[in-house]
Amino acid sequence: MADTSYASSSVVGSSATQKMENTKKIEFEEKKTYTILKRGMDIIGAVLGLIFLSWLFLLVAILIKIEDPKGTVFFKQIRVGKNGKEFYMFKFRSMVTDAEEKLRDLLKYNEIDGAMFKLKEDPRVTKIGKIIRKTSIDELPQLLNVLKGDMSLVGPRPPLPREVKKYTDYDLQRLLVVPGCTGLWQISGRSSLSFKEMVELDLNPN
Repeated sequence: MADTSYASSSVVGSSATQKMENTKKIEFEEKKTYTILKRGMDIIGAVLGLIFLSWLFLLVAILIKIEDPKGTVFFKQIRVGKNGKEFYMFKFRSMVTDAEEKLRDLLKYNEIDGAMFKLKEDPRVTKIGKIIRKTSIDELPQLLNVLKGDMSLVGPRPPLPREVKKYTDYDLQRLLVVPGCTGLWQISGRSSLSFKEMVELDLNPN
């Protein structure tokens, strides 16, 4: 899958950051002790995950290359993190190399409401891609994002810049915290849930 242009989305990132500053925020306070402990757990968890799953990383990389020798093993895509800050999120490549270009023709078939795109039978997904996406193995490289501090092990999923463009002030409150590899949305129905339901799980987990 081709990388999204970082330069072309910088304006979106600035816009998201500005909107964040003007948004009425949820009343909460991140305590320093909690932040330090959470960061420590993220680092330990990510390091252990990368060590114990190194064999799986190698196996998936080989399978991806066997199916598409000319394509890359990893895919990086710009996502929007805490306070509207953009970063590159890493995944195992599960789609054809020109997936971003083909997306334009598929947007009209979107099967989920709101500022997200989901297509159950996405024609861009490769054979090995179907397996690693179904098992969420394609998400494992995000452990590198956790080590970098762009993501946490648990938190709201980081949205795409084009999705943030459609966010209301209420939706933007998802960006008040560090995004995560997994969260309530993933374990509560994932793609079967609407965008509105995902936002509510992120902002009102109780």
